[in-house]
Amino acid sequence: MDVGVSVGLKNENGSFKLFVMECGCYMKDLDITLNGGSSWFYQGFIDAFSNHIRSSLENAIMNKIVEGASKLDLFLGGLPKEIYVDRVATMNVTFINDPRFSSSSVEFDIDGLFIPSNKTAPQSDMHFGDTKLAPPLGSSSNMLWISLDEDVFNSVSSLYFKAGLLQHMVDKVPDQFLLNTAGWRFLIPRLYHKYPNKDMLLNISAISPPSVRINVGRIDTTMDLDVIVIVLGSDDIVPVACISLSISVSGRASVSGNNLVGNVELNYFSFDLKWSDIGKLHTGIVPSPTRIVLKTLFMPYVNSYLGHGFPLPIIKGFVIRDSYILTSYSSIMFPSSNQ
Repeated sequence: MDVGVSVGLKNENGSFKLFVMECGCYMKDLDITLNGGSSWFYQGFIDAFSNHIRSSLENAIMNKIVEGASKLDLFLGGLPKEIYVDRVATMNVTFINDPRFSSSSVEFDIDGLFIPSNKTAPQSDMHFGDTKLAPPLGSSSNMLWISLDEDVFNSVSSLYFKAGLLQHMVDKVPDQFLLNTAGWRFLIPRLYHKYPNKDMLLNISAISPPSVRINVGRIDTTMDLDVIVIVLGSDDIVPVACISLSISVSGRASVSGNNLVGNVELNYFSFDLKWSDIGKLHTGIVPSPTRIVLKTLFMPYVNSYLGHGFPLPIIKGFVIRDSYILTSYSSIMFPSSNQ
């Protein structure tokens, strides 16, 4: 018996539509033999209608194939178009373009950008044309390859910035002396003279969305921050100065379960006094306490978010395993097996 089927797969309004193009079943021979009793009598009817029986079986097999394809089409059409992350961000996982087939794989594109959680995923008008994934660098046992463009990461940083989440009020540090005006007496002498031995807060906030750049072997991010120094008075709080920081960090990405997680480290920073009510800064002393605050408080705060990770566009029920990260110009890829 020979069975052949050809199916088509195309993008239709952000979902995949599967349809049977050709289907055939051919039985070269059909041998039915009855034994015992009056089998000799019925055998004649069987032989007379063998061609009809064979044709009916061929049709039944083809109908089952078409029925199975219809069920698969319903499954593909029911795949979610969004993956909820939190109250702010949702990943748009609508398909864009038609899938591309090779002799041993199928490649397809999804939008992948993050959108506000209170909005419906729009149909993307992006087209990648003849964009191809890099040729497999690992074992042929890697059943799944996922590539994420840096625009995906920049879209989520933009959302969190607009939601006002990229800010942090610092009221405790490992060296609590830094949050008292006495600790700043040499950095900003007028601060101590005007507010002697007063506790302080540091309001750290991003003034623009962090920018992610992916290159071969590395992931870099730049962040521009405002650090407002606040003095706690007896019955009020007084903003006394604002320091502008430009920070460069490098990061590593990994896969945990079906989530992409990360960790960043401080590379370097530059600073400038944006405004002040308590005089100029002692520029030779500023870097030391600033680096302490960034490395011991701000960076762990950022890494706590990245440690939770973001969901990857994986079909429910599948689990990524044995994955590793590859970085190329403007994108990261990770081959993996799944179960």
